[in-house]
Amino acid sequence: MKLTKLERSWALYDWANSAYTMTVTTTVFPLYFKAAASDMGITASQSTAYWGFANSIATFLIAFLAPILGTIADYFGFKKRFFMIFLAIGVSANFLLGFVPETKWVLLLFVYILTAIGFSGSNIFYDAFLVDVTEDDRMDRVSTLGYALGYIGSTIPFIIAMAIILLSQQGILPFDGYTTPKIAFVLTAVWWLAFSIPMAKDVKQVHGIPREPKLILNSFKRMGRTFKNIKMHKPAFMFLIAYFFYIDGVDTIIKMATSYGSDLGIDSNTLLIILLVTQFVAFPSAIIFGQLADRFKGKTMLYVAIIIYTGICIYAYFMKTTFDFWVLAILVGSVQGGIQAISRSYFAKLIPKKNANEFFGFFNIFGKFAAIMGPFLVGYVTLVTGRSNYGVMSIVVLFIIGGLVLTQVNPEPEQMTEN
Repeated sequence: MKLTKLERSWALYDWANSAYTMTVTTTVFPLYFKAAASDMGITASQSTAYWGFANSIATFLIAFLAPILGTIADYFGFKKRFFMIFLAIGVSANFLLGFVPETKWVLLLFVYILTAIGFSGSNIFYDAFLVDVTEDDRMDRVSTLGYALGYIGSTIPFIIAMAIILLSQQGILPFDGYTTPKIAFVLTAVWWLAFSIPMAKDVKQVHGIPREPKLILNSFKRMGRTFKNIKMHKPAFMFLIAYFFYIDGVDTIIKMATSYGSDLGIDSNTLLIILLVTQFVAFPSAIIFGQLADRFKGKTMLYVAIIIYTGICIYAYFMKTTFDFWVLAILVGSVQGGIQAISRSYFAKLIPKKNANEFFGFFNIFGKFAAIMGPFLVGYVTLVTGRSNYGVMSIVVLFIIGGLVLTQVNPEPEQMTEN
């Protein structure tokens, strides 16, 4: 499929911002923060707890803003403006991480929260721009391309950062242990900004609604009407509740994995290599999950993924060695992309197609709010018990609740008719 200029520009943003997820959220920054906190006299379990709290705060703030900003952005002239504002916040804060002194651990977390808000906020409007850059019959393929580019784009600056870190440790480059992560943060910010230029330059809002008086008030009214409409469709509404719980567990494992591995005594270089391999495992596994869903139905594969994730949490409780963490990472990679992709397609089959945009707005909102409980739960349990493995084990409850609620999603999508 030959892409248009608009489609390429849009898809490149996934290539651009996925580097942030890999380097800052998942790998280098959590290790950097824990090392800095340790040098300041903070215990491993305490720094894990504070990392969990920071992620909860960032997610809560963006989840609070997302519904109303998303609704306002439907009016012409706002979608691109909001995208650019959050892009500027994310890239600027990401760049600033490279210059905050490692002795200022509270400031480090504050700036990290700003990066997370910028990243998540810009993604809300990036996703919404899909309808403006392509036609309905090309939308799935263009969206999938962005997804694929994200996996590739996340690894390139990360590999460069890893090379700098390893060469510095060998004495080939004259950087100390705190300077190399800072270089990685600056590199990530530059990558994010550079490959965002096509999106910022070429993509325009095509679809929207005319502005009207009392714009903010009417936005709240529109949001209320959408919520009332979705409750009339019980299968879709019950699925959102199930999704709220189990996707929270998924996001929490992604965000807390590096911090937990560090608590186990696994050295930072090994952790980074393991998590890089996880990225390469995730994409083909998602494709396999999709093929299996065609044969065994999407709901069955969601149950399989939830059961595997429950097993991952239990396995994590007993982990002691680096080999254990390798096994854990491969297991996570095998289901991470699959559960996210199948959740989206399964939900699409439950909703009336004529209202797909409104319903997927709530799908994204539930996903944002879902990422609050898990990190907080891990942080709280770890802080109270003083043991990180208890914190990770606590995530099991999210998968159990999500799986139980999913059993109440009836009828199956295949049994439903167009509303």
